[in-house]
Parts: sequence; C-alpha cells; structure tokens
Amino acid sequence: MKAAFAKLRLYWPLTKSLQTGLLLSTGLAGYMSARCPVLHWSDLLGLGLSLFMAIAGSTILNMWYDRDIDSVMNRTHHRPLADGRVLPNEALRLGLVLSILGVGLAGWMAPLFGLIVLTGLFFDAVVYTLWLKRRTCWSIVWGGVSGGMPILAGRTFGLGYVDGVGILLALAVLFWIPTHILTFSMRYQDDYAAAGIPTFPSTYGLAATRATIAVSSVVAALCIGAAGVLIGMEWGFVRLLAVLSAGLLLLGVASVFRPTERINFGLFKYASVYMLSAMILLSI
Repeated sequence: MKAAFAKLRLYWPLTKSLQTGLLLSTGLAGYMSARCPVLHWSDLLGLGLSLFMAIAGSTILNMWYDRDIDSVMNRTHHRPLADGRVLPNEALRLGLVLSILGVGLAGWMAPLFGLIVLTGLFFDAVVYTLWLKRRTCWSIVWGGVSGGMPILAGRTFGLGYVDGVGILLALAVLFWIPTHILTFSMRYQDDYAAAGIPTFPSTYGLAATRATIAVSSVVAALCIGAAGVLIGMEWGFVRLLAVLSAGLLLLGVASVFRPTERINFGLFKYASVYMLSAMILLSI
C-alpha cells in the first residue's frame, strides 16, 4: 500500500492537476448548463471520470513528448520525467491507457460525446504538441481549440446535440487561453528561449502580445456573458459575472497601458480564478 501511494505521488504531477481540474470543471459546467437540476448522478459521474481520464492522459502524453525541453527550462526541470524520476516508457503507457479509457468510456456513454472528447485529445496531443508547438507561436490557437472541447462535450452530452450555446462556451475558453498562456510566456521568456519554443513575445514583441491578451479577454468575457443570458442565468448571477468580467478587462487594459511584472502575473492568476468562477455561476 505504501509503495502504491509513493507511485501515485510520483505520477500525480504528470497530470498537471490544477490545469486538469480547471478543464474538468468546464466540462461539468457545460453539462449542468444543460441539465440542471441533475437527475441522473451516474451520468455526471461518468462524464467527470471520462473527461478526467482523457484530459489527464493527454497531459501525460504532452509531458512525455516535451521531457527534453522541460529538462532545460528552469521552471520545469524538476518535473518527474525531466529529472528522470519517472521512466519515459512508464509515462507513455500511463498516458495511452488513460486516454483510451477516457475516450472509450465517453464513446460508450454517447457516441457524439465520445467524438468531441476524441477531437479534443487529438488537437492537444497531435496538432498542438507533436506538430505545431515547436514550430509556431500560433500553436496556442489549436491548443485553445482543444481546451474548449471539454465544455462543449459536457453540454452536448447533456443535450444530445451540439447547439449555439455550447459553441459560445467553447469559444469563451478558446479566447481565454491567450490570457492565460501569453501572460505566462511573458513571465518566462528566457525559459522558452532556452528551449527554442517560439512564443508571441519572441515573435511579435511585448506590446503586440499585451494587445492580443486584452482583445482576447474582451471576446472571452462577451462569449461567456452571452452564453449565460441564453441559458437563462438569473440576473443576479449575470451581474456578478459582469463584475468578474470587468476585473478581467481592467487587468487586460492595464497590461497594455501600464505594463508591469506585477500586473502581468496578476492577470495570469486572475484569469484562472475568473474561469473557475464563471463555471460555478454557469452550473448553479
């Protein structure tokens, strides 16, 4: 038993639990936006389990492939694969097993749900990580497409079909991704340069990157707000969502006109809090 817990502690960082948890929360929120109150808790449990396995599996595959660049970045060189605590073959097997189980369970629950989960995994592991991440800074767009799939999958599972609100929610996550990722790439420019990874700051400069963050923040907030109104969110929650969105927009604008390291990192942190809060409001 002690050995099993030791293995779990070793493997758990491979899932990037905070990132996986945030994406999982979007999937659950998407489902609950279509099925609230939840009458069949077994469906919610199956949805959560399938999404968790697919997202975690894809993340582990990403870390398996990126272990070489992780080893030369100060921010990531201590990760279990990068420092040799986990063998590459072990991580590859675990990532493949979780991915197959996650997509398989989703497809068994509902074919369309499974197809969307598979699409998200494909865009993340193949298009973003294997193909584009080391070639172009625009890879984040395709990573954003993958990030939008859990919430679309959750809502589609709840409804049985893809609707406009689901697409709006997926777009909200897609445009939220630059706010999250680009602020990160500005903070760790030297790390990405050492690893040879093209980023928006290194390609287009800091001013253009900050402007991109501000615009994407506006679009993400508008998409979430429109989706909330369309699903019939109570006005009290809509107003609260508007206040949260205003905070995101103010930080985005401040990063353009009064750029500082503190504002940049504050925007990075707030973006995650904003998305999680928005998902909670959509759920209740």
